Amino acid sequence: MASGKQEHKMLFDLRSGRRRGLVKVVYAVLAVLMGASLFLTVGPVNIGEIFGNNSGSSTDAAQIYEEQAERLEVKLKKDPENPDLLLSLTRANVNAGNAGVSRNEQTGETSVSPEAFESYQKADQAWTEYLEATKEPSPGLAQVVAPMLFQLAELSSSYPEAETRLQAATEAQKIATEARPNLNSLATLGRYTYLAGDFKAAEKIRGEAMKKATSASERESVEKFLDEAKKSAEAFATNAKAAEKAEKANGGKPSETLENPLSGGGLTGGGLGE
Repeated sequence: MASGKQEHKMLFDLRSGRRRGLVKVVYAVLAVLMGASLFLTVGPVNIGEIFGNNSGSSTDAAQIYEEQAERLEVKLKKDPENPDLLLSLTRANVNAGNAGVSRNEQTGETSVSPEAFESYQKADQAWTEYLEATKEPSPGLAQVVAPMLFQLAELSSSYPEAETRLQAATEAQKIATEARPNLNSLATLGRYTYLAGDFKAAEKIRGEAMKKATSASERESVEKFLDEAKKSAEAFATNAKAAEKAEKANGGKPSETLENPLSGGGLTGGGLGE
């Protein structure tokens, strides 16, 4: 994978028809699902907590967490497989990234700074190393990591990359949900599982979530929430196959005329924040 800054620069290059189409589909799918999660008031995908605000204090907070991450990296050079240090490094990088993400309260769109994107990539790497270093991953850390990985999926520059990150987000959410299987965590896991392409598992999780609903209104909300997730996942899968087919027809090279197929499925959405 390219370095954080190089890849982030590529993500905002929308001159390619293929990239514009991908941005529309991926961003639309994930934006719809993020918006749908508002009915869940407690849990790992609280948008306000994840993205914070665009105040000047966010820059100071990012710097604090970045400096913390740098100190942890120095310690890890002496003890690279220390799970406690890797846990702290993951959390510090996630927090640094969150401080660099702003949300437009009127449109609901989020904007990720280049620095935030780089911090998220570092968090992704630290999380991978942490999972290799521990037999019992922290559910609390997984709860923080899952939405971060989902955000990275939103910023992916290709379908395979988005699918890989959606799978990683699902695995992290599964760890968090197993420790706290409530309505919100199960619904979130169901959403991620649909997008990751495992419809059979997602349907099973849907059933478990429905059992946690204590009123007719909650059951209706869960059904609507996961129905929208399933619909978006089906459109995402269809467009991903179209992209793969077009690329093969183009001799393995990215197609420059893929915007219309990727825009299908009834999905609409804006581009990435700048």
